[in-house]
Amino acid sequence: MDAATRIANLIAPTLEGMGFQLVRVKLMGTERPVLQIMFERDTGGAPHDGGITVDDCADVSRAVSAVLDVEDPISEAYRLEVSSPGLDRPLIKPSDFARFKGFAAKVELGRPLDGRKRFQGRIGGLEGNELLLRDEEKGSEARLPVTDIATAKLIVTDDLITASLAGRSAAAN
Repeated sequence: MDAATRIANLIAPTLEGMGFQLVRVKLMGTERPVLQIMFERDTGGAPHDGGITVDDCADVSRAVSAVLDVEDPISEAYRLEVSSPGLDRPLIKPSDFARFKGFAAKVELGRPLDGRKRFQGRIGGLEGNELLLRDEEKGSEARLPVTDIATAKLIVTDDLITASLAGRSAAAN
């Protein structure tokens, strides 16, 4: 098990107890590593959570730091970076593709499919172990094996901004 997975397993219960869910843990760099933790509110499957505040980041940073200080999963000095995933969030789990169905995304595969590694389009959902990605300009649909996806992230569009603002408005009420 790699360091990022070990850390994710350590901190996920703490985040869940605070009403958040872990989006991604990434350990970057070698000289003074950066431990990047992205989190969001637990949305119960809704596309948008209403946003993360600076106070949320500070609370999560303190809670995660306490867990990491006790468990000490990284032996060397590192910098902790805690943030929301942002509008152009990474899509990590298969459930992310179902959650953000209808929104535009960029996907890069780890190996070529029909001579291509990079795809862009509207998420059509999942069928079995394949992500359906509709390219509206070309009028085509790609079926991408989820296991071959190296990176995927949302593209900031007007409809994504509108959905995000609606989520913030609902969270404020």
